[in-house]
Amino acid sequence: MSNKLVWPAHTTNLPDFRTDPAYANGSAYVDGKIVPIEEAKVPLLDWGFLRSDACQETISVWDGSFFRLSDHLDRFQRSIQRLRMDTAPVERADILRVVHELVAVCGFRDAYVQIIMTRGRPPIGSRDLRLCLNRFQAFCMPYMWVASPEKQETGMALHISRRVRVPPQSVDPLVKHYHWLDFEMSLFEAYENGADTVVLSDLDGNITEGPGFNIFAVIEGALRTPSSGMLDGMTRRSVMELCSELNVGVVEERISFERLLKATEIFLTTTAGGIIPVSSVNGTTVGSGAVGEQTRRIHHSYWHKRSSGWYGEPVAYIPEASSVHRSH
Repeated sequence: MSNKLVWPAHTTNLPDFRTDPAYANGSAYVDGKIVPIEEAKVPLLDWGFLRSDACQETISVWDGSFFRLSDHLDRFQRSIQRLRMDTAPVERADILRVVHELVAVCGFRDAYVQIIMTRGRPPIGSRDLRLCLNRFQAFCMPYMWVASPEKQETGMALHISRRVRVPPQSVDPLVKHYHWLDFEMSLFEAYENGADTVVLSDLDGNITEGPGFNIFAVIEGALRTPSSGMLDGMTRRSVMELCSELNVGVVEERISFERLLKATEIFLTTTAGGIIPVSSVNGTTVGSGAVGEQTRRIHHSYWHKRSSGWYGEPVAYIPEASSVHRSH
């Protein structure tokens, strides 16, 4: 059997109505209107910027359909509630209109959409976060990959950092937040060691997550994934469902660095690429170094089902269907 990954065939032609080149790189929703992404700005005093006091959801569009949009909106609401961002509530129907309009104004068939709630800012002279007016904003860009399809054929080189991920006792990992300095500094460490990306550990030395992805590994013949210390990723959730359909058991447990090195297959799961094979960990080859059988099966199933409309919601590309004001 070939080790090559299978990708769905689809058209990436833009809808005919897209005529404004200002939106070629993407779009953004700020201060109640749609603008070209290059014009989007965040107020300097917003605590989302000053203190990383924000939450977000990243939603993918593939072949003209959002993936698990309703689930993403549910998780976004969960983050908002856990961060007690309720001074400027945003209606679900309004978010739906915004995300559809963001994609439609660009005409993208494959896109990466992020919705964001920031704390906002209190009055000058105050540090009372109860006085902040929360702010909703969003943006859309062409679909992004953690690793390109070409890179995935050979697999990513992964580095496991000994730097500790922000512990759950400090920041709730079930909130999709922007506390990424631990990831950012560890990425430099990964690059300096010849790796493509990084995964962090918890206070006990167990694997947690990487910048924007979860991790799975075949260890002692069973597919395993960390059970704590990380976001319950949407692609991770999708893989668990796929494995149930494929009669592949998945064990959620704590996985030490030393145990991960015994894996015969490792893959990452992310909105920005789906199922991403890993070929080495800290310089040690994973299995034969080629894409493993389980990884290939799950990858094929994931993209096949997505191209068939699995959890899909078609983008409303007809401009008249939207009531959101846009600039230009």
